[in-house]
Order: sequence, then structure tokens, then C-alpha cells
Amino acid sequence: MSGYIDLQVNGYGGVDFNSDDVSVEQITGIAERLCQEGTSKFLPTIITADLDVMIRRIGKVAEAIESSTNAADRMPGIHVEGPFISSEPGYVGAHPISATRSATIDAMDRLLAAGRGLVRLVTLAPEVDGAAEVTRHLANQNITVAGGHSNASLDELKATIDAGMALFTHLGNGCPVTMHRHDNVINRVLSLAEYLHISLIADGHHVPWFAMQNYLQVIPDRHVVIVTDAISAAGLGPGKHRLADQWVEVDESLAAWGQGRKQFAGCATDMNQMMRLMQQHLGAEQSTLRRWTIENPARLIGLSV
Repeated sequence: MSGYIDLQVNGYGGVDFNSDDVSVEQITGIAERLCQEGTSKFLPTIITADLDVMIRRIGKVAEAIESSTNAADRMPGIHVEGPFISSEPGYVGAHPISATRSATIDAMDRLLAAGRGLVRLVTLAPEVDGAAEVTRHLANQNITVAGGHSNASLDELKATIDAGMALFTHLGNGCPVTMHRHDNVINRVLSLAEYLHISLIADGHHVPWFAMQNYLQVIPDRHVVIVTDAISAAGLGPGKHRLADQWVEVDESLAAWGQGRKQFAGCATDMNQMMRLMQQHLGAEQSTLRRWTIENPARLIGLSV
């Protein structure tokens, strides 16, 4: 199967979209390579950094998208993940704590302007100051809003859903290893799965397969979205690779570890590998995998398939 639509790609094949040195040619080259490998469309993802740095990086991706009709077809938009996320250790994940900030319409508009109308998806934490207002502002522009890197309460999640939030980003990740055994963000989000699409990284590392099976019993099939969260290491194998301003170590099992090996930092598994793993460990049928990797993500961001 091919034609995957991946809503979260930080880089691939040695190219890091969050590098200040990345070129338009490198970005469009990766778009072509991913298409040849089965991912027909994806959202280049820019993660938390100082606002001016994010603006510069978003602008470079927008330039790449606008460089040709092929590039625009391969990359139908940009995913901005941060900087309006939790600064709490664990919940912040591999994002730099120093660059996290409250959500304001002014800061959001600066990021949108850098994207030249191409930002299709924004991930923020519903509990940060201003999150509901920024969510409403984005939803009114038909930009999909996701919660993520968050320790939002049930009330905060509900308030942001009411404001227009439609997705929760990579459930089971962007949270601490140790949390309350019952009242935690994973269970809160699952309790609202009827109202939210939920993205999952299906590499067997970010979410163990037995937990993935549990999640999939709760999430309506129409709301499951598989993402790779791929970094520059994807497609290369074990070794040390860059993700924005940090080094990531990929081990022999293709788990991508941040500094100190305390948390994952993106993913080194591509969509074809994930498809094989889901067939093997979940027994997922082709029609189901098509919904999770093509139909559901397309509908979420307003694409036709």
C-alpha cells in the first residue's frame, strides 16, 4: 500500500527541517524521496525554539513548498509543534524548556505569517495561558489544532475542544515516565476520544504494542491517525543524528533517544516499517491501515483522497 499522509515529519534521510542550515533543495528532495517510498503527502514539522528561530525555519519550509507544483503537492502544509506547550519536565519532551511560552494571538500570527498561509496544523498544550483563545483564532481560519506536550486537566481539555481543538498529538508520549496511576493525561484524553482524533507513533517503542491495543479499543476507528514523528535519522539506521539544536542517538532497535537516554526524541522508523509492524503486532487489515494512514489524516486537515 502507498499514498500515506503523515502529519508529523521533522526530517528524514539525514535532512533536519529544524536545522538553520537546511536548504530548499534538501527539503524538496526529501519530499520526492518520501513520495517514492510511499508517503505521498506529509506536513513538515517545526518544533519549539525561540520565536524568531521558528519564524525563520517555518519560512524556509514555506519557500520549499512554494518552489514547485510537485513540492506543493507533496507538502500540502506545515505542522507547527510548539512553542505554546508545557514547560514541565516530561511533558515538554525533547523540546527546549527555555523556549516554551504562553499562547498569544500576536505570537501565533507571527508564526502564521512566516508560513505564508501554509500552516495547516498547530500543536499546543490546552493548559497554557491563552490556549483556548489561540485555538479559537486558529479554528476560525480552518487551521487544525491539536493538544500535545500537555498535562491538561479534563476541564482544560474540554474547554479547548469547545474552542475547536480536533486532535491530540502522539498520545502516550510527551509525558513523564512516572505519572499518577489513574488521573493522568493519557486517560483524560482517552475519555474524550469520541470528540478528538488521536495520533499515535506505531514503532513499538513510543507505545508498547499491548498498550497500543488498549488505546485502539477505546479510540473510535474514524479517529485513529498514525504518524511517524520522523527525524533526520529515519531511513539511515543506528547512530547519532541531529534534531534541531540537539543530538539524538538511535540504537540498534531504531529507538531514538534524547540526551541522557531518559526520553525518546522523535522517531527513526518510517511509515512502511510501521505498516509491517502494525500488521505483525496488531493484525490490522489493509482497509483499517488505509483509514489510519490515509483517510483519517486527510479528512482531519481537509484533503481529498
